[in-house]
Amino acid sequence: MCLCFRAFSMNVFFKGTDRAFASVGADWLPFVFSATSKIERRRAFARRHAERSRASEQGFSLIEISIVTTLMMLIAIIGIPAIQGYVIENKVPRVAEEMQRFVARMKANTNGFGANPYLGIDSGTLANALRSSSVVSVTGFGPRATVAHGLGGTGQSGRGVISVEPQAVAGGMSGSAFSLTLNDVNQAACPALASILQRVAEVVTIAGASGPVMVKNSLTEPHMPYNPMLADSQCVSGDRNTFVFTIR
Repeated sequence: MCLCFRAFSMNVFFKGTDRAFASVGADWLPFVFSATSKIERRRAFARRHAERSRASEQGFSLIEISIVTTLMMLIAIIGIPAIQGYVIENKVPRVAEEMQRFVARMKANTNGFGANPYLGIDSGTLANALRSSSVVSVTGFGPRATVAHGLGGTGQSGRGVISVEPQAVAGGMSGSAFSLTLNDVNQAACPALASILQRVAEVVTIAGASGPVMVKNSLTEPHMPYNPMLADSQCVSGDRNTFVFTIR
């Protein structure tokens, strides 16, 4: 009887244990599925990330590169001239100020020196006066010196430079006046350059649309005042305008 009781007790114990384990397993089952789901989501994310990385490593297609290159070329064609014109337009007052300062200096230095005080003036005189300028570019010395105005042209080989020469005006001898010539000036500086420097010049000539045209002459009778509309009509596109200012 004791053996039977023991067998019965063991049977009851194992059945209770199975129920307990079954109950515990049922309670933990959602957590197991949740952890498995998180692992699967992480694996799926890793796969998508790997696929995107491989796609990015493939680079751009030839069509995409061609489109970008074309857009960059269009921006350069349209934008660079506009920027250049804006820079030149804003530089005009500073260049004109340097010219006005030079004219004032020459008049002060030659006051009372006879009828032809500017006889020995040349580009070297201008270069020495403007050598420390931060607006124009000066190279060389003496009559062969070069002063680049920066309003057009290259500033080399006589293109886009300022030259100075003695002139004869109103029946006077050579050296009774002098001229400032700015060649290869861009349209962005025209006619603003003439409008500013005409205040210190007796004669103003612009060569652009139809050869040299006088837009001011205060040495004749009656005087020809500065004509801004005529000056503007002589300006042509590009670096093809030449200004001559004659000062007495």
